[in-house]
Amino acid sequence: MNERERRVYWLRIGGAALFLLAMIVVVNVASHGSFLEPANIVRVLRQITYNCVLGVGQTFVIVTGGIDLSVGSLVALTGVVAALVANALHLSGFPLIVTTLLVAVAVGAGAGWINALPVVKLNLPPFITTLAMLEMALGLSFILAHGRPVALHSADFQNTGIGSFFGGVTSALHLPSVPIPVIWMVVIIVAASVLLTRTRFGRYVFAIGGNEEAARLAGINVARVKTMVYVISGVCAAIVGFLYMALFSSGSPQTGTGDELLESIAAVVVGGTSLTGGRGSIVGTFFGALLIGVLYNAMNLLNVDSYLQKVVLGAVILLAVVLDELRKRYLSA
Repeated sequence: MNERERRVYWLRIGGAALFLLAMIVVVNVASHGSFLEPANIVRVLRQITYNCVLGVGQTFVIVTGGIDLSVGSLVALTGVVAALVANALHLSGFPLIVTTLLVAVAVGAGAGWINALPVVKLNLPPFITTLAMLEMALGLSFILAHGRPVALHSADFQNTGIGSFFGGVTSALHLPSVPIPVIWMVVIIVAASVLLTRTRFGRYVFAIGGNEEAARLAGINVARVKTMVYVISGVCAAIVGFLYMALFSSGSPQTGTGDELLESIAAVVVGGTSLTGGRGSIVGTFFGALLIGVLYNAMNLLNVDSYLQKVVLGAVILLAVVLDELRKRYLSA
């Protein structure tokens, strides 16, 4: 990143931070202080957890210049598979939770690998291949679940879905406890950020997104790296499917087929990742998800019509894409 790009990057970060701060102040005043109540802050973090984790996987794919449209359906498929496996296993407690999670992750990773095959072997557009996986995963989830939610027989997953950390400490301080899914989100963000920014694999991801042919000529195994980013996206979708299953105590073929795909991509774009590849960050995706979560929460507190909320989210996405295009024109001038 040269000096000009670095200056533009920090201007974007500073501008986004100022915008978020100004919006928080305005909304908190308009809601008579309700927005900044600790319980509401925790509620926002819980609400963004699932889309943020999906966005983390999506970030790896988009940085390479691709896209993964299958994540919502993979959430449904892995949730159903996890519920079926949990009911079939004669285990309990921690072994049951870990085994179920590993099976869900294996399914997500396998789906990501299948997504990548036509892209790296036949050079097909990822839009088409992941759209096909979206349909296949959705169909499989309905077939396996026979069209209805698969209720869990065990209560061992309840703490994962609705439990919290430091309950005794926070209650003593008269503060809300930290939900376990939020801890999952933080761990995934930290691990993914280290992988993308501190490892050779992460450098390869950015190199492929910047110029794939140059990366190939430099000796990078482009096929392997691109395969891995789709596998990572599938794994993130599987983790979300597992967390939803734990939250609702069932695996449903309808879970994840709503706005999750749109909002995960929106978090990535709003967080500063370029849709043309070569630039982005996991931390930016988190702040993008946070901004969207704050917007939704603020509009709910202010009783904004739910349909108008969709209009606002669409406008935010469009604004982020326009700003990214203006940035590229400025840098190329």
